[in-house]
Amino acid sequence: MGHREDLLEGAKRCLLAKGFARTTARDIVKESGTNLASIGYHYGSKDALLAQAYVALVGDMSQAFDAEGPAMSGTEPGSVERFREVWANIIDTMREPGSMWRLSMEIIVMGDQLPELRDHLALAQREARRGLIPMFMGGREEDVQEKDMDTLGNFILTLMTGLIAQWTFDPPSAPEADELAEGLRRFIEVARPAQ
Repeated sequence: MGHREDLLEGAKRCLLAKGFARTTARDIVKESGTNLASIGYHYGSKDALLAQAYVALVGDMSQAFDAEGPAMSGTEPGSVERFREVWANIIDTMREPGSMWRLSMEIIVMGDQLPELRDHLALAQREARRGLIPMFMGGREEDVQEKDMDTLGNFILTLMTGLIAQWTFDPPSAPEADELAEGLRRFIEVARPAQ
């Protein structure tokens, strides 16, 4: 690996261990075995490096939940069973120490203080909406339409953000996948079509 890749990997480890606000440039240099000048040369700033490291962590996590990957046991795409299975897999990762999802909450809260980071992550969030849809509905990420990203993708991402918040602040009362699936079933039962 070159310095660029070493910095990215070191920044990922620092983010998971210390979070965004407590990670210093020196921490990244120590973790990556590089030098301070490398951060500016390859990424422009520590914050830009940390933003890219966060996006890479999200990408690493999403590969584990690839719609065709081992995390999906063959439940029918678009079914309540698939809905439950995807959330169960996501919730399992929220239980892990140093969970990337807790880091997500920190970054959400810090967004206004770091406009450079916010702009970068806003673009990544748009792609997250594209990537979430195949997990639940099947199909390929590259085939997801803009309209679906703006509706279904936003809906799923909103659920995910709320779930992350609950698991971050109050894990004992945060919902499990079975409760989410039952909530969806009950909502479908009482929802009435527009007239």
